[in-house]
Amino acid sequence: MTVSIDIGAKSNGQRATVDLEELLATRLLVQGNSGSGKSHLLRRLLEQSATWVQQCVIDPEGDFVTLADAHGHVVVEAAGVERDLAMIAERVRRHRVSVILNLESLDVDRQMRAAAVFLNALFEVERDCWYPMLVVVDEAQLFAPAAASEADEESRRQALAAMTNLMCRGRKRGLAGVIATQRLAKLAKNVAAEASNFLMGRTFLDIDMARAADLLGMERRQAEAFRNLDRGQFVGLGPAIGRRPETVKIAPVETQGRGGSPKLMPMPETLAEDAAGLIFRRGADEARPRAAAATANTAEVLAQLAQSRSDATAAQPLPADLFADAEREGKIAEIMTAMMAEPDASFQPVSLLYQDFLVRCRIARLPGDAPDLPRFRRELAIAKAGVDNGEVASADWDQATLIAASLPEDVRGVFLLVAKAALMKGPCPTDAEIAKAYGTRSTGRARRLLTYMEERGFIACASDLRGNRIVMLPDLGWQTAPGALETVSGH
Repeated sequence: MTVSIDIGAKSNGQRATVDLEELLATRLLVQGNSGSGKSHLLRRLLEQSATWVQQCVIDPEGDFVTLADAHGHVVVEAAGVERDLAMIAERVRRHRVSVILNLESLDVDRQMRAAAVFLNALFEVERDCWYPMLVVVDEAQLFAPAAASEADEESRRQALAAMTNLMCRGRKRGLAGVIATQRLAKLAKNVAAEASNFLMGRTFLDIDMARAADLLGMERRQAEAFRNLDRGQFVGLGPAIGRRPETVKIAPVETQGRGGSPKLMPMPETLAEDAAGLIFRRGADEARPRAAAATANTAEVLAQLAQSRSDATAAQPLPADLFADAEREGKIAEIMTAMMAEPDASFQPVSLLYQDFLVRCRIARLPGDAPDLPRFRRELAIAKAGVDNGEVASADWDQATLIAASLPEDVRGVFLLVAKAALMKGPCPTDAEIAKAYGTRSTGRARRLLTYMEERGFIACASDLRGNRIVMLPDLGWQTAPGALETVSGH
């Protein structure tokens, strides 16, 4: 059965259509500078095909979540653990539900990892679930970059492999990739080369115009035409679109994105003497930002069940030998301290550290069963922060660990490192110390982690007159002393 999707009008007035069945077999690449109308084009394509084919949208900016109300898409917030995302993706294919993977709450590294996990799970389902699916990836250059960037190398490798699988091998498994990018030069060539259909929008850089002209089979002197395209105009070519390049004006859409172009509006009539007060003083109705509530996931449900069991156990009479538990906890603390004393321990994956921990527990003849993985992760975060129970007051530190539990597991160690410095009235940790607590050598990522926590209200960063960083913890009322961003080597 042939299904033609109306996307707009050609320059000669005829309707521009896309053969949906052919598109599923030959894939689509959309390119255009910011503001050229790529998101509008993708939204038109999704709206017109929603009743004919299952859809999955990888949405880094949360722009397509508005499709949910109009067309029944399920919005998947990428706030859970990777195992949860993989299970959801497998159910999506099995039950043929259209979804939008909303990544807007994550930084670039986590967006890459979440998209890779979700795409791989869509790809690896059993053969009985290989139903046709349109997989739309907006801002594809984020997930399949042509060159290395500031993003974590492991995250980049995972995302690039998942995108390559989608475009190169996805067709036989029913997955049809539709990828959109701002610049062809930023998109990995082996990903872009697998598309047979093209819609090229307004472009200004010579290298991008030349590549667009080559893909459309146009002469180099015709490449200048891409500069003159209006917003919402695209030059289309491919077996699902047409056999020769034609300009298409994309038709209106039913739903609207949450973003959009900025609109001019008059400035507020504020007296000059009041303007300074508006920005330097907190208003009476202005509340301090709080951390965003996390989306419930499988891990949280299991944690609640474990807490219920712990409460039931606490209600029972205490054992006769109170010193056995103290000895056990002391041995666990000694083992964690010895592990973190190893030079590269902070940079090892959690799975390898846990295996090493289990071996050390057996060698130390730890009474009872070894702590499970969730308990080990909590102890690891504290160990990475370099906290000794004898250094801090128990009540104060319990409050800090309670707040840290609201953060993702891999960020808790960084928060506790800063909290320890603030509690001890010590200088703010350097970027290198923060990076080590996170398990990376990238100081740039260390700064992004502080920004991540600050945006969610866990910390507030400031600088003294010498440029030294000060971190405040509003929920605890603590503050670090000024600390240099980088460690200064002695001579």
